[in-house]
Amino acid sequence: MKPVLVLQHLSGDGPAYLATWLQRQGLAFDLRNTEAGQDFPLHMDGHAALAILGGEMSANDDLPSLRRAELLILEAMARGRPVIGHCLGGQLMARALGAKVGPSIALEVGWHRMDLAPLPAAHDWFGEASQLQVFHWHEEAFALPPGAVALGSSPACTHQAFAIGPHLGMQFHIEVDEEKLRRWATLDTPAYHSLQQRHPTVHGGARMVAEMARWLPLQQAAADRVYARWMAAAPRG
Repeated sequence: MKPVLVLQHLSGDGPAYLATWLQRQGLAFDLRNTEAGQDFPLHMDGHAALAILGGEMSANDDLPSLRRAELLILEAMARGRPVIGHCLGGQLMARALGAKVGPSIALEVGWHRMDLAPLPAAHDWFGEASQLQVFHWHEEAFALPPGAVALGSSPACTHQAFAIGPHLGMQFHIEVDEEKLRRWATLDTPAYHSLQQRHPTVHGGARMVAEMARWLPLQQAAADRVYARWMAAAPRG
């Protein structure tokens, strides 16, 4: 199989558990970090699937790398290469497909519940549970693209995930592992503390870490299912 193309927007927001899962499956991946000066490819030639990671910028920012990512998303989907988007990556998928990205109902930072839609597609991706506790860090959210199936929601975010065939956009960070989460949990700044005071849906770093032992293994079990479902559609040639 050709390698998976992984688009990274910020050096501090790497593939984490996604990389672990791909390595366990013996699947090669081509990681391109635009903040480190690595250009995103012009085309999907040579890649079997596409994954887009998160980032603190808005999907609407006027950045050439974001527009390049959107073109790659559309090309991959047109050519039958499965696409998966994490947080900003999901927003870029939605935007590329014609949906709006804008402020979420409320900020979500930390471990928050996602209610799964009572649909076969939702359970196909995320399992039989009606709810999942997943890790978030976002201020904006996507509307539902034309032709997409809504898979989940939360009180703070109408659309937590959508699917179009083998392609999945998520508003949350199913890719976090312990190292990434602990590193993010140290990003407590005066501005961040101000956000916590104004938004009860913004959790502090200590709470993120304290809840990690309970929720991270369950999220990674869900990630195993999600990533397997995504890569099942990748061409083997």
